[in-house]
Amino acid sequence: MNASAALLPAVVRPAVEDRHWLSTDHCAAPVLDLLGGLGWSVVDTPEANVHATSPDGHVYVGWLPEDATAWKRGIVWQVRVQPAEGQAWVQEFGHHTPAEAVAGFLAALVAHSPR
Repeated sequence: MNASAALLPAVVRPAVEDRHWLSTDHCAAPVLDLLGGLGWSVVDTPEANVHATSPDGHVYVGWLPEDATAWKRGIVWQVRVQPAEGQAWVQEFGHHTPAEAVAGFLAALVAHSPR
């Protein structure tokens, strides 16, 4: 196949300094801002862990920076889903997963949920 360069999509190469979010700063704000904006119930504990539940109660998100059990398993984020029909499932993210990546996962999850 021979295509003219004018017909091909432009290649976007972000500058390295634009990729700062690829390394975590251990800040939960991108996720908590998203969930708060979506009307989720968000509760923080005195230990600095945060628990959020979707308005329909089918999804739980935990930010667990001070949970010893989570740290022993190498996670800091936990997403638990209990569909109205079907099997429950869990997705966990490690200590070095940027909150922006977790927020992107959750945004995609709720974008495909029925309204």
